Amino acid sequence: MTDPESAGLGGIFGAPLDGVQLVPGPLYHNGPFVFSTGGMFVGQHLVVMPRFDAATALQAIEEHGVDFAMLVPTMMTRMLKLPDRERYDVSSLKGILHLAAPCPPHVKEGWIDWIGAEKVWELYAGTEAQGVTIISGTEWLAHRGTIGKPAEGTMKVLDPEGDEVPRGEVGEIWMKPPEQKTYEYIGAEARRNAEGWESLGDMGWMDEDGYLYIADRRTDLILAGGANIYPAEVEAALEEHPAVLSCAVIGVPDEDLGQRVHAIVQLSTDITDDELRTFLKERLVQYKIPRTFERVTEPVRDDAGKVRRSALAEERK
Repeated sequence: MTDPESAGLGGIFGAPLDGVQLVPGPLYHNGPFVFSTGGMFVGQHLVVMPRFDAATALQAIEEHGVDFAMLVPTMMTRMLKLPDRERYDVSSLKGILHLAAPCPPHVKEGWIDWIGAEKVWELYAGTEAQGVTIISGTEWLAHRGTIGKPAEGTMKVLDPEGDEVPRGEVGEIWMKPPEQKTYEYIGAEARRNAEGWESLGDMGWMDEDGYLYIADRRTDLILAGGANIYPAEVEAALEEHPAVLSCAVIGVPDEDLGQRVHAIVQLSTDITDDELRTFLKERLVQYKIPRTFERVTEPVRDDAGKVRRSALAEERK
């Protein structure tokens, strides 16, 4: 298995040592910074975008013969939804790596169909790198939805009492690095138990073969009428609609249910709430379908693919 700490230094994820790397993400974010500087150190030519735009990114791939790009799912979605994307020549790509947020399966499948499964890679880790998973598109097709097996560190899924849950059941993902980490948080405390295991707050499960799957962040869980609803699942279904450019799903106070599912959507065309609900009925059980929709004109996620659901929910209390 490739050493995750050398990610972006060339020769892996399809990135040749002397190739061309597209840098579409903001350099103040850990992922783009690490991969771009790593590529620069081994002689890669960097094509740095001041701000991400789907058409401009595809044009840059064609114009500069880009071999490798580190993307986030938001970027992947926007490029896939371009109506004229097929007019761009992306045959120079030898690999893309996506990280930073859960990737909806239909988006991953779209890229696999577009450039080939062997060129699509995924990495899951926090900035702290207590644990890392890596998986290729080829392996993912045999375990649809997974983020892979641990490549560095050890991972397990625990219930609120700290006991390991059975395979297939959702719990909180805890990680233990292979050696003592020396980082510390400023203005916050690490979520660490007495045995030295740490958590990023992600919920998920492991299958019988040891593949890890992400459900959502522990703090983003919606409790509606006694049911647990993971926003990422609803968002993935919403983003399948061709008119949805970006979205975020949150829980807002509800006198009857405790919380109700509320969707914030950026649309390319004007469609009704009922049209969105009809679309979702084919993809979600009834209680997960948003009861209310809110339209915005700006992208819900930032250029790093991040969304602050807790802040969005606080603004709507």
